[in-house]
Amino acid sequence: MTEKPPHNPMNHPDEQPAGTDDSPRFGRLLIVLVLAVLLIVGITFVSEALYR
Repeated sequence: MTEKPPHNPMNHPDEQPAGTDDSPRFGRLLIVLVLAVLLIVGITFVSEALYR
């Protein structure tokens, strides 16, 4: 049985299947963001210590 797709008058794109292998890895992104914030905080403290 194949279902006929519903009428699409505004030509919206088809829905993407959930849980594909191409889904973004939010754990890695979170780790990278935390490391970037720590790097900025470190640079701030070092520059404050050197330029007083």
